Amino acid sequence: MVHKYQVGQIVDLEPMVLRSSAPGSYEIRFLVPASDRDPGDPCYRIKSIAEAHERVASESELTLAESVSV
Repeated sequence: MVHKYQVGQIVDLEPMVLRSSAPGSYEIRFLVPASDRDPGDPCYRIKSIAEAHERVASESELTLAESVSV
């Protein structure tokens, strides 16, 4: 499994109807090791400056941020 993004990169989280998330960009904090869930869609721990907690998001939910608004 190869991660597309690296620790420290700034990404945007795709909005979803059933997920409440802070607006703006997120920083990649940790590359989550492979799991049985979907080895072709690696996960990351991400953090927004607007939230006190980190989130786990799959690579398919992230895009590289065009402008940094963290």
